[in-house]
Amino acid sequence: MPGPVQSIERAAAILRLLARGSGRLGVSEIAGSLGLARGTAHGILRTLHGVGFVEQDEETGKYRLGAALLHLGTSYLDVNELRSRAINWADALAARSGEAVRIGTPLDGKVLVVHHVFRPDDTLQTLDVGALLPAHATALGKVLLAYDAGAAAALHGELEPFTRRTTTVPRELARMLAEVRDMGWAAEVEEMTVGEAGVAAPIRGQGGLVVGAMGITGAVERICGPGGRPKPTLVTGVRDAARAVSRDLGASRW
Repeated sequence: MPGPVQSIERAAAILRLLARGSGRLGVSEIAGSLGLARGTAHGILRTLHGVGFVEQDEETGKYRLGAALLHLGTSYLDVNELRSRAINWADALAARSGEAVRIGTPLDGKVLVVHHVFRPDDTLQTLDVGALLPAHATALGKVLLAYDAGAAAALHGELEPFTRRTTTVPRELARMLAEVRDMGWAAEVEEMTVGEAGVAAPIRGQGGLVVGAMGITGAVERICGPGGRPKPTLVTGVRDAARAVSRDLGASRW
């Protein structure tokens, strides 16, 4: 196996130093603390600055942790807190509905599955944790798009079709997202996979910010009634579970 990459180790050491120190250090201070040549330290800092992991004060020239790195750390904590708060409610929803339950968060215009509870039967199933789902063709994704104006605005180009029922016209998707906001939940029927349907509802954190979505997926005949709409009991179950997680995350409204 190849050994560690020295430049990455040094970059990590600089970030740790900035994190535990005063938060503002000059090149000479960093170099001296880590036993690096000043030119080496400056080169690494310049690279870290270029990717947003450190910021430089224009007046003093000193460095501190950058917003991009802080965002990464916050996102990691948010996802793990979301998952830990939702586990029990997701298990209960799977047991009551008899369907698979997934929890998703937005990532680069798609839906990152951060938790997945299998359908409570003996059929062979595949774990979806870590999978990236198309936002416009899933109930989870529609929820996340509906409550994120920036993400919804980004979907102005051509939308990929997965089945003949996938919405590929941005104007039609915008109309659907408005309905999601009005109803407080989203559905998809054979838009990503033929024969499957899903229902999802928003999970809110403090201040009412939507931080994720919880939903169920299963066969169309189990999820939907005779008219092709999701069964009201399933919709209620999903919304109640998402609200319960929201309360645990400190949301005052949902």
